[in-house]
Amino acid sequence: MLEIAADPKHLGASIGFLAVLHTWGQNLHLHPHLHCIAPGGGISPDGSRWIACRKSFFLPVRVLSRLFRTKFLRSLRAAFRKGDLRLAGQLHDLAQPPAFRSLCQQALRNEWVVYAKPPFGGPERVLKYLARYTHRVAISHHRLPTLENARVSFDWKDYAHGSRTKIMTLDAVEFIRRFLLHVLPSGLVRIRQFGFLANRVPKQKLELCRALLEAHTLSPITTSEDRPHAQIEDALRCPICKLGRLIVIEFLSAQPIAVQDTS
Repeated sequence: MLEIAADPKHLGASIGFLAVLHTWGQNLHLHPHLHCIAPGGGISPDGSRWIACRKSFFLPVRVLSRLFRTKFLRSLRAAFRKGDLRLAGQLHDLAQPPAFRSLCQQALRNEWVVYAKPPFGGPERVLKYLARYTHRVAISHHRLPTLENARVSFDWKDYAHGSRTKIMTLDAVEFIRRFLLHVLPSGLVRIRQFGFLANRVPKQKLELCRALLEAHTLSPITTSEDRPHAQIEDALRCPICKLGRLIVIEFLSAQPIAVQDTS
């Protein structure tokens, strides 16, 4: 997303976004995917203005899916060469280089899925939805009605058949196996921020975004020493009175402006 958004052929801006890793489906099988929330625009390369995306269009999903596919398979092959992949059980045959290469070639022929859309109920609703997954485990207690004879039953929604609620019963060992699929490896975090929302630069970059968007905050007044990005405020201050804020109304090009004769 950062690479494609920075391309002048698409958005030509430095964007920021929040990504939440979600690994499970209703039946507890492994279904890793990312939910991303991105503002509809970004900062111009020279940092002088905010570049908004077109209405109801952010970035081309076909380009996103193919670039992600290329980068993912490249990293997967590198991990295989280094011996970082553990291919056991049903994946044992893939430990052989020819079988692994064949899998990657097949994956390269498939179209990968990237789905982008504006939020149905606004940003607040999307954030509320994703907040359910940030500190939850794969299944909650209220979905576990019975544990009898070493078999676990749980509720699940069958989205393939009208989102009907059904009961699935598994041997306890199989249930535990599915549950442990969603325990993240040490060092892998579920939530990450990128671009101007990245942890290393949020204060400075967000101040710049607010200034470019002419956003007014209610934060207390601080000295320039307290603000690491105080130059933003200085750049927007009136050069004459030193008090007022400059507001960008329009950018004029170098082309001559035609003057109408009103006489």
